[in-house]
Amino acid sequence: MKSHLGLGALAVAMAAGIGCQEPTEEESVGVSVDELANDKMYEVWLVDQSNNNGTTWGGKIYIWEGKDLEKSNPKTSDAETIDLGGATTALCMAQTGANPVRPHMLFTNGAQTHMILSFVVSGHVVIYDAKTRAPISCIRTTVGFGGQRQVHAAIPAPDDSYILVANQNGKLLERIDADYDTNTFTLNPAAMINLATCTTPNGAPCELAGLRNDNAPICPIIDFSSTYGFITLRGGGLFVVDGKQTPMQIVGEYDINNIRPNGCVGQQLGNKMYISSGGGAANNLSSMDLYRLPATGYTVLNPPNVPAREVVFHVDDTVFDVDGHGATLTEGGKYIWFNDRTNGEIQVIKTNNNQHMGTIELNGALASDAAPDLSKLSPNGDFMFVSLRGPIPLSGDPHASTGDKPGLGILKTKSDGKKGEFKHLLRITNVDSTNVERADGHAIELRRTKVDHCDHD
Repeated sequence: MKSHLGLGALAVAMAAGIGCQEPTEEESVGVSVDELANDKMYEVWLVDQSNNNGTTWGGKIYIWEGKDLEKSNPKTSDAETIDLGGATTALCMAQTGANPVRPHMLFTNGAQTHMILSFVVSGHVVIYDAKTRAPISCIRTTVGFGGQRQVHAAIPAPDDSYILVANQNGKLLERIDADYDTNTFTLNPAAMINLATCTTPNGAPCELAGLRNDNAPICPIIDFSSTYGFITLRGGGLFVVDGKQTPMQIVGEYDINNIRPNGCVGQQLGNKMYISSGGGAANNLSSMDLYRLPATGYTVLNPPNVPAREVVFHVDDTVFDVDGHGATLTEGGKYIWFNDRTNGEIQVIKTNNNQHMGTIELNGALASDAAPDLSKLSPNGDFMFVSLRGPIPLSGDPHASTGDKPGLGILKTKSDGKKGEFKHLLRITNVDSTNVERADGHAIELRRTKVDHCDHD
């Protein structure tokens, strides 16, 4: 079982063979027997969200092939790169009249043919042809609350019918209707929910002090059926939304006493969805909670906080300074790894009984302040890839998100994911004219590349 931040869609794609049969001998030119036998037909994309030198926009994407990452001596130089100040910026200027600023979250679609990149400062969403790396569509979201628009995350539905967009400071939940076959992507204003002004099915204000203090959406996580979006909120609480309806419809509502602020994660295991709450933000400096909710059973007839959420893991943040950030299921879904960005640790929890199994320490020989953000599991389950933050973090509160070695962390999983070892750190760099390191690793995604060897005629 794979994680959802980009991998709920992958689970559907994997079940369907990622859209094609096993590569023929002719189609597999350039694909080694080892890659086929050991499930190394994938690539990892890592986003450096720092600006290009001398500009207020830009950024870079690093792309490694799985076979290179699983070598005994992986290198940063193995990566292909995309300069976001080039074709991406040119496309956004041509299609929206504005530069895209601060690339933040990245996801692949269900068919693994496209990548979706959100820009958290300027409010852009850019869709790429994953194989050619070419940007093919740039959309700027709607101006919302306080005249603002930001896209924290834009997540594609597993069935590839739409992209759910968290317009953070605009406090809008938006939808891009998608047709990946024709490369047609349309922001649908009729589908939008204004989370600052709406009313829930139970008649409560969507945003209200003491109930849901600040409805800036953070992560719009979609279940495997592509029906429900689990919308985490900056000020605490959660909405479950039917993303297929127009306008989209709230079908589940949770308050701050049930789901704490700054949630994200989004890991579906069977009929259960994992959601987190984290610190590392000015409104909630310390928090580390992991919840589990049913993936089904939502209706406008439900009372608030129903179906009930389950607390899987909690750290007393009155005693400990913590920041629960990314989390990823291990092979088979036996364990879930929960990143603590503040302390450079990963907490391992057993999924069948919520038992805390131990801590994987990242601070040590490879980094003194690793600041692990998001993570992805290799298809064979042998490696966990983690984005590591930089010394001048461009998102999150600096006390939690500051790292000393920006880049890609590679951990070897052990005992079916019960344990792990920090094996390699592939440094990324963006040194400015004053010799200051600006690189800041954030978004990470894993894409299965079997589709690149399919016959699409």
